[in-house]
Amino acid sequence: MGIFGFFDKKKKQNLDEGLAKTKESVFVKLGRAVIGKSKVDDEVLDNLEEVLISSDVGVDTTLKIIKRIEERVARDKYLGVDELNKILKEEITALLDENNSADVSDFDLPETDGPYVIMVVGVNGVGKTTTIGKLAYNFKQAGKKVVLGAADTFRAAAIEQLEIWAKRVDVPIVKQKMGADPASVTYDTIASAKASGADVVIIDTAGRLHNKVNLMNELSKIKKVMQKIVPEAPHEVLLILDGSTGQNAFEQAKQFTLATEVTALALTKLDGTAKGGVVIGISDQFKIPVKYIGIGEKMEHLQIFRKHEFVESLFS
Repeated sequence: MGIFGFFDKKKKQNLDEGLAKTKESVFVKLGRAVIGKSKVDDEVLDNLEEVLISSDVGVDTTLKIIKRIEERVARDKYLGVDELNKILKEEITALLDENNSADVSDFDLPETDGPYVIMVVGVNGVGKTTTIGKLAYNFKQAGKKVVLGAADTFRAAAIEQLEIWAKRVDVPIVKQKMGADPASVTYDTIASAKASGADVVIIDTAGRLHNKVNLMNELSKIKKVMQKIVPEAPHEVLLILDGSTGQNAFEQAKQFTLATEVTALALTKLDGTAKGGVVIGISDQFKIPVKYIGIGEKMEHLQIFRKHEFVESLFS
């Protein structure tokens, strides 16, 4: 087996282990949903609806999936419950295919004039700083030169935590003191990154300001400052969500997509929860690609989200 085959196998193993709690929960519930039944009927579909909603797929997405399965049952006349896993897997994959969750290759970056700028948003406590650190590690492993910017200046702990990650990954960080202007930190970071020939800049931003208007204004100001140095920046606005919070993650996604133009999502802490179905629902409801998933504590446990591998692992 070649080295790439080994790494692919390792990633699959990490994914399977990371989704273990969700898989166990879904399969136990599916087993109860079809017990004593030989074919997919209205009662099985009602039970399946309950399974999906309790796995935090979300009501609207669940109803879409159930409708698709109902149509298949009507078309095929007789579907045995032994086929339900296969049908569910196919319909979830089809839904993700339709919802802009395009597979991307490992930590590659598109060609840009200057560094590729990622602005990271998300509330405190979702694993934002940890995800930035893991992103920096993975980009560095891919041969990229990375610079971090500590623009969450509202919490001293946020600057300190990012500094710890910068040292751990061995990448430069640009910071100022607590209470400094986040836009000023951002400007210094991108100017430094451009001067040093960096490939990618990751900017941490405040997890929460006093209200949505303040948040919107702050993020807008940061964007304008970026564009003075790199006109196309930010190339990506990455929203970090805690997958273990289930429906709270939906609400956070709603608030941040109203406050700024989010272009990609990362769902963290999926290894510690049975609510992994939230990935499917958020992808469907917000039509924003899920780009990364966190499935463990190690640096390599932040993975590129590949929808087909995700669904395959969920139903394996």
